[in-house]
Amino acid sequence: MNWEQLLSLKRYGDTQKRLRIDQDESRLGFEVDYDRIIFSDSFRSLQDKTQVVPLSKTDFVHTRLTHSLEVSVVARSLGRIVGKHIIEKYPNLKDKGYQANDFGAIAAAAALSHDIGNPPFGHSGEKAIGEYFNSGNGKIFKDRLTKKQWQDLIDFEGNANGFKILTETKNGISGGLRLSYATLGAFIKYPKESLPKKPTKNVADKKYGIFQNNIPFFKDVVNELGLEKLRNDENLAYTRHPLAFLVEAADDICYTIIDFEDGINLDLVSEDYALEYLINLVRDSINTKKYHSLQNTKDRISYLRALAIGNLIQEAAKVYIENEEGILLGNYQNSLLEKCKYEAQINDIITLSVEKIYKSKDVVEKEIAGYKIIADLLDVFISAINNTFDHSASSYDQLIMLLLPEKFKNISDDLYTRVLNTCNFISGLSDGYAILIHKKIKGIDIR
Repeated sequence: MNWEQLLSLKRYGDTQKRLRIDQDESRLGFEVDYDRIIFSDSFRSLQDKTQVVPLSKTDFVHTRLTHSLEVSVVARSLGRIVGKHIIEKYPNLKDKGYQANDFGAIAAAAALSHDIGNPPFGHSGEKAIGEYFNSGNGKIFKDRLTKKQWQDLIDFEGNANGFKILTETKNGISGGLRLSYATLGAFIKYPKESLPKKPTKNVADKKYGIFQNNIPFFKDVVNELGLEKLRNDENLAYTRHPLAFLVEAADDICYTIIDFEDGINLDLVSEDYALEYLINLVRDSINTKKYHSLQNTKDRISYLRALAIGNLIQEAAKVYIENEEGILLGNYQNSLLEKCKYEAQINDIITLSVEKIYKSKDVVEKEIAGYKIIADLLDVFISAINNTFDHSASSYDQLIMLLLPEKFKNISDDLYTRVLNTCNFISGLSDGYAILIHKKIKGIDIR
């Protein structure tokens, strides 16, 4: 792989090459990507999708939207640090007009959209969709789909759904948001199909990032960027775009530290535990006089959080720069934080977060409710759409169809596409709207 190709400004439908040196510095193409994402309907829906505690109505818990904004800030910092090194190492890029801040702009845009495909009710939303097909009423479709189509459904993946949202042509709007291919490449955390599942320990094989009906666009992106095939078989699997490692690191930093902070603010993690675990990350940079002058828990935790994020940004950038050649060759197979000097401390925080936050009674009870809501919504909408396609829609089905946004009313002849589009619709619902529709279809709220 080479950086000039990896930094492609191409957008869907382009017939001429976009040159970096010709870009308007006041409205750079990579920055346009950020703007298009932040003004999209799909991004705005993240404001009512909670990050840690599903359905939380407290005023200090992060939503998917605030989490995504914070990840984009961290990714921008990482990109700029790494970009400065790369521009110095490959002076031909500067001759072509590229700047260190371009790397930050690409990473920030990709990070901003990293959760755009996630269903309501946190990560349990993905599992709820998969379970509906694997063991719920959706299992009736198994014999009518290919193995890979079926795997897409039973192992429903928010990353793949995100690529679908960002790129799919709907209602005559070609290429989705028409982002630059560099940003799309940095977005694709797992550049592979759903099968084979976890064929290696390579971090790029951990999950999948592309649905079967989005493969043509995916191939166009990876070919333009010069990503290389991971294996010589009929299955699609490519090396990561090098900047995808920075997007992943930014997400890892934020959910490790900020989810932990939310747990503290919710009294799920005691202050004594919190201070001990966070101080282990900042011993080399803490100003003890300033720290002891802070009067309350929230201020002390905020100070330690800021230091921890700063330290992890510097450490992740250091690991990246040390391994840049291997990353460019496609030989680097780990996440950046797995190889940083704070790995043990990070793992301690994650272990405590799983025990005290992710498995807390409040979280578990609300995720259970999410499973039921998503299963019921899938049942009703898939039935209505398939019955409409078969010209056997009941009066109830016809009413349900009226609830669909216009972009989902163009019913495909293909069963897989119909079912996947329904999953895409359900995934796009905010927590609050999913609950509201569920109440309506159950006759609980008829106002």
